[in-house]
Amino acid sequence: MTSHFYAMILAGGGGTRLWPMSRQDRPKQLLPLTEAERSLFRVSVERLAPLFPPERIYVVTSRSCFDEMHADVPSIPSANYIVEPYGRNTAPAAGLGMTVINQRDPQATVAILTADHHIQDVERFLKALEAARQVAGKGKIVTLGLRPDHPSTGFGYIHQGEHCDRIADFGVFNSLGFVEKPDEETAAGFLRSGEYSWNSGMFIWTTQRAMEEYERQQPMMYGQLRTIGAALDSPAWVDTLESNWDNIRNISIDFAVMENARDMVVIPVDIGWNDVGSWGSLFDVLALDREGNHFRGHTAANVVLDTCNTLVYSDKLTVTIGIEDLIVVETPDALLLCHKDRSQDVREVVSKLLTTKNYKYL
Repeated sequence: MTSHFYAMILAGGGGTRLWPMSRQDRPKQLLPLTEAERSLFRVSVERLAPLFPPERIYVVTSRSCFDEMHADVPSIPSANYIVEPYGRNTAPAAGLGMTVINQRDPQATVAILTADHHIQDVERFLKALEAARQVAGKGKIVTLGLRPDHPSTGFGYIHQGEHCDRIADFGVFNSLGFVEKPDEETAAGFLRSGEYSWNSGMFIWTTQRAMEEYERQQPMMYGQLRTIGAALDSPAWVDTLESNWDNIRNISIDFAVMENARDMVVIPVDIGWNDVGSWGSLFDVLALDREGNHFRGHTAANVVLDTCNTLVYSDKLTVTIGIEDLIVVETPDALLLCHKDRSQDVREVVSKLLTTKNYKYL
């Protein structure tokens, strides 16, 4: 039943490749990167509205983000924000969220989603989630596999096996396993075979199946989650959560659970997806002018001469002359100048700032 279908948004990522706008206390999901007025988080919530009312949307996030997120989307009840003491990767975050929802509704089916992805075909996306809910009701763990349109080395892949079901016009395939980010030659082979999808990180399963897999594969974490869950909505909640969180394993949900999960299936989808993972990837999402440029800020006053394939985020008057393939991002305390093809390397800037203890810029 759809009344037992929940969305759980993981919203604790750092977005280091979108520095200097994305910072520890205001990561990318809180920024209006794809639209001028709405944050990525708000966009992610609002596109769920036809399928998930606010009371069936849960958000797992950090203490530093909670206040701004709740102010951004006040329709989600405060009790549905699950605040981690600090980040411990996606397996503990997802496990905590599943534990809370299971305590409140043992019949729940949950779609684990993200707060920072762009999806162009929202109608198709929602139909895929409804199809996945029906498959999950048969005891399966469902992942949405994204149809690759180029041999990306930046995404993990899922190997599709035999066709095993069909819901509406969505094919369902047995999963033959996850593959970590491949080299370019291997990725090209995946694309030619037609048997691989990009791993979206979106999983749909019942809370009962989730608890079974955590118990089987991560018994220590499962025990910690059970202890935490027993204190839910009681005065002991915060202390119990914090005391167990200190020792919980730091590991991704892919490594901890999904790679060896039983009864895993894939629904391949084409929904115009983009992970908005770097300044370079924004070129695939933003509206560009005829020369392939996008300027955010004082666009009316900017002077743009002989400029192409350039992205500028700045509140200052910006003048560009004779440049191409450049990314310019200005904040009150930092300025990034980067070649479009090197945008993935921005994360190294964050690592360098950590090494040199320039924490005020993080």
